[in-house]
Amino acid sequence: MESYRFLHKLDIAEPLCPSYAVSIGYLGVVAAATLSNFGAAWGTWKSGVSVIHTGIRHPSSVMKNIIPIVMAGVIGIYGLIVA
Repeated sequence: MESYRFLHKLDIAEPLCPSYAVSIGYLGVVAAATLSNFGAAWGTWKSGVSVIHTGIRHPSSVMKNIIPIVMAGVIGIYGLIVA
C-alpha cells in the first residue's frame, strides 16, 4: 500500500522530457538520411570515375571495379534503414 501512495502523488501534467526533444530526434533522422545518401552519391561518383579510367587503360578489368559502386549503393540503403 505504501508504494501506491507514491504512485498516486505523480503529477501526470508534468512532462518527463522537454518539449523540444521530439524536434531533436527528428533532426537526427534527417541528418542520418541526408548524410548517408550524400556519402553514397559521393562514393558512386568517385567509383564511377575510377571505372571510366580503368575502362580506358585496362578494358579487361572493368567488371572488378563495379564492386565499389554496388557497395556505395548498399551504404545509401543502409542509411535509409538506420534513419
